[in-house]
Amino acid sequence: MNALRTTASLVAAGALALTLGACSSSGSGTSDSASAPASASAPAPESSMPMDSASPSASMASGPFGAACSAVPASGAGSFTGMAKDPVATAASNNPVLSTLVTAVKKAGLVDTLNSAKDITVFAPTNDAFAKLPKKTLDAVLADKAKLTKILTYHVAPGRIAPEQLAGEHKTLEGGTVKVAGSGEDFTVNGNSKVVCGNVQTSNATVYIVDTVLMPAS
Repeated sequence: MNALRTTASLVAAGALALTLGACSSSGSGTSDSASAPASASAPAPESSMPMDSASPSASMASGPFGAACSAVPASGAGSFTGMAKDPVATAASNNPVLSTLVTAVKKAGLVDTLNSAKDITVFAPTNDAFAKLPKKTLDAVLADKAKLTKILTYHVAPGRIAPEQLAGEHKTLEGGTVKVAGSGEDFTVNGNSKVVCGNVQTSNATVYIVDTVLMPAS
């Protein structure tokens, strides 16, 4: 009887060992089969990344836009690449399209203020924008530091405003509000000033070059 029991125990133990071995090999097989789909699906996120970077919104946000951007120098300190390295007043001083604005900023004593500001948006009138003003009016404004400061700070809003966030109302450093309408690459400010070259980056600001000087409420 004892011998029979011992034999039965050995048979049962052997069966159990075979069962465990089968489970173990099945488990490793399951592990391999689970890892295979994972490795096969891994490239999916990578393949989606180029699609995202090539999307219209990403492309629009990646660089300047607008017809007047062609007037900006292609190289040097006044180019888009050069301007991105300097704070906004310095960057503008290197761009011949903005020379009248730079003269006004210097007369108002705002060079250091703008250069030291952190993350701002500047609506920068072109030379032609200032030329639209009667000479007598422009000369009077340039000679009146308080009024000039009021006008220039009305062109500056806190924070870097991206193109997709541009439409709407924005509080300015002067205290008033500018209203931007449009979408894509077509924007106007306060109804009569068109963005002719937008999303220009400097080291501390996002710049939208406009074709008409913005006037705050008196």
